[in-house]
Amino acid sequence: MNAKEKLYEGKAKIIYPTDDEQVYLTYYKDSATAFNAQKKGTITDKGKVNCAIASALLAYLEKKGISTHFIEKTSEREMLVKAVKIIPLEVVVRNIAAGSLCRETGLPEGEILPNPLVEFYLKDDALQDPLLTPDRLALLNLATDEQIKQLQTLAKTINQHLIEFFNSCQITLVDFKLEFGTDIQGAILLADEISPDTCRLWDNQEQDQEKRVMDKDRFRKDLGEVESAYQKVQTRVLTQIEKLENS
Repeated sequence: MNAKEKLYEGKAKIIYPTDDEQVYLTYYKDSATAFNAQKKGTITDKGKVNCAIASALLAYLEKKGISTHFIEKTSEREMLVKAVKIIPLEVVVRNIAAGSLCRETGLPEGEILPNPLVEFYLKDDALQDPLLTPDRLALLNLATDEQIKQLQTLAKTINQHLIEFFNSCQITLVDFKLEFGTDIQGAILLADEISPDTCRLWDNQEQDQEKRVMDKDRFRKDLGEVESAYQKVQTRVLTQIEKLENS
């Protein structure tokens, strides 16, 4: 791990400076949280697994034309990323009803949505990351109208790429969270990570509603076998990336 003083420590990662002020080092931790950090624990080797998955998927999206903060993976738990100012919005894309969407709307879990749903949440744990209406988005002035439109377009494009990729891994992408930031030129870059921590993933090879879960819901709901589920995602993702690189 980098010996320099950390710039920021979140629930899953630590950000360190480097000799280049436009480059940060991200360290992935094994700590796990749920319900806005009300539930805490540890998932063995989660940092290694998520770093591997996120590195692979961010590099994959770069090849698809999505600008990201990812530079390179430098160790099992670390990656170099471009320095960005995070836009304090969580952009959630939903393809199938699950989680809070079911609790708040009464939709049955597993119902396929007619179109992908893009939602904006305020990135603020103290306020429990509330869902924002368009008027509240405008009121808070966290991003310009043009940036909001760009985030919506990017989210839908990323969703399509990830649906196709995960389908090739025999995994259904139910929903997922994205974070974005702006670089020194003001360009919007996909930031944070894409992993079982930030995606709801179901195993297409499993019919049982509990056994099919391959993401942090296993931790949230005390389903057990959390580590093996994460590792299974890693194996399938990296295997598919290797196939694509060799094709």
